Amino acid sequence: MNGSCDAPGPPIGFPVEGWQPRPRPPRVPMEGRYCRLEPLDPDRHADELFTAYAEDHDGRNWTYLAYGPFADRAGYRLWLEANCLGDDPIFHAVIDFADGRASGVASYLRITPDVGVIEVGHINFAPRLQGTRAATEAMVLMMRRVFDELGYRRYEWKCDALNERSRRAAERLGFRFEGVFRQATLYKGRNRDTAWYSIIDREWPGIRTAFAAWLDPGNFDAAGRQRCSLSALMAEILAGG
Repeated sequence: MNGSCDAPGPPIGFPVEGWQPRPRPPRVPMEGRYCRLEPLDPDRHADELFTAYAEDHDGRNWTYLAYGPFADRAGYRLWLEANCLGDDPIFHAVIDFADGRASGVASYLRITPDVGVIEVGHINFAPRLQGTRAATEAMVLMMRRVFDELGYRRYEWKCDALNERSRRAAERLGFRFEGVFRQATLYKGRNRDTAWYSIIDREWPGIRTAFAAWLDPGNFDAAGRQRCSLSALMAEILAGG
């Protein structure tokens, strides 16, 4: 018997039967209980966003972004018009139902329909939005579109490896850490090592359940304090996966 004929072949990935390229994200709003995401429109959103970001008095929101802060409304609007109206990234303004105003942005980027991969990025929430139910729900709405509406396989989150706030947010939202790409890029005249996180389609049903439990009004007392943290709900889900 010829042993070479019986040797196992190299390992290969599991089959993905019937795969078809996925649609690109549509430019239509996403609405939840606490917020609405609208395709970014400088005419409608620039002034409200600039006002909201002005509450960040020391400019820390911009530390790990490759642009900003902006000295005036006109400069910010020009930047939006030049960078936020294309097909990739697709920017959205976050409208908090608490006051009806735009107070943050987030985008889909590096959109790859052929293999079902998409990234969330350019997340910039003004101080008034940070830590609110609306802020979390905005991220959930974007995930729902990616997985439930469009059928993507992988959702990515990347950030400067030094950005501890972003890394904690990714983990709280159910993203799994995958590693650090050393010296991945340069911005604002300095090095960036990039931390990679992801959620994949088979993890999404459990993560969606954790979000539903946390966002339920019954999870908050009369003072708005959470009864069960999202981190605890997510840890329970991820431990089971």
